[in-house]
Amino acid sequence: MARFSACAHLLVALRFAALRLVAVRFAAVQFAALHLVALLLVAAGASAAEIGASPVVKLSTAVGPAFALGKAGERWAKLVAERSGGKLPARFFPGASLAHNDPAREFIALREGAADLAVGSTLAWSTQVVELNVVSLPWIAPDASALAAIAEGPVAERLLAAVERAGAVPLALSVLGHREISLFGAAPRSPAEFAGMKVRVAATPLVTDLFTSLGALPQAMAIADAHAAFRAGTLDAQEGTLATLAAARLDTFGVKHVLLWDAVAECAVFAANKAAWNGWTDETRSIVREAALQAARELPALAQAENAVAQAALGVRGVTVMRLTATGRAAFAAATRGVYDKWAAVVGADLVSATEAAAKGANR
Repeated sequence: MARFSACAHLLVALRFAALRLVAVRFAAVQFAALHLVALLLVAAGASAAEIGASPVVKLSTAVGPAFALGKAGERWAKLVAERSGGKLPARFFPGASLAHNDPAREFIALREGAADLAVGSTLAWSTQVVELNVVSLPWIAPDASALAAIAEGPVAERLLAAVERAGAVPLALSVLGHREISLFGAAPRSPAEFAGMKVRVAATPLVTDLFTSLGALPQAMAIADAHAAFRAGTLDAQEGTLATLAAARLDTFGVKHVLLWDAVAECAVFAANKAAWNGWTDETRSIVREAALQAARELPALAQAENAVAQAALGVRGVTVMRLTATGRAAFAAATRGVYDKWAAVVGADLVSATEAAAKGANR
């Protein structure tokens, strides 16, 4: 009986040892397989790097390609993809979708890396880059020639330097245009006529101050809320670019007048995220920069064509478009001088003086 018991114990021990040997061999095979997979993945990654494969570049604009600014962004993305031979695919994100649909936060999104590239309005980015407010000082650049003079030369270099100090890589500056006003009633011919007028405005401090100084009641609101307010008769006017005013179809709510007063000007800034830029090769940077410069050169013509189409469309719909006279402009500029001086102090006297000189020199 003792002999049988000993044999049984020996069999159990041998069986356990065999199972343990199988487990060890399986673990070794499993480790080898995992190691092989890892080596293949590394090799695949190396191959991708060797052929220049890159992640998609995210390019942001506040508006879509139906507008000149958005079209410039779309054009930039296309040029980058074409000139890199597809190695640097650029995806276009309109509507400030990378900045929670808020144009005022687009520069933050660019600086923090939510976007790799962006084309933004100097007005929208001025809340983060205060020097950009100089472009929108009331009537500092009252016509296309004056605005073009600002977008080129020493002033442009200083504005791009300010963008760099604020945390992005500036690549180009271009003329965008002026902001106008659509109204229920006849266009105001004197500053006093703005008193008590409820106006939908861009949510920027400078524009808010401008209308407040005229005695108006500026309000920032979503487009759906603005439409409801126009229907209810609780909103009197809206400021914006001529193209956005035409696209909003405010005439369907009885808004039948547009005042071209050219008080607030805008340029477009083409810029890159600093971390993305630093991670690119010199060749890639050159492609991105040259593509930005070309898109910037094409933008003024796009903006002019956009305004012409918008004005024609407004005329067809029975909207009266009136341009402020030189005398009227002088009266409005005098009435808002306090706003000009306040923001000139924020921007810096030296930059304001240089901008004034550039704008005045364009019309001599």
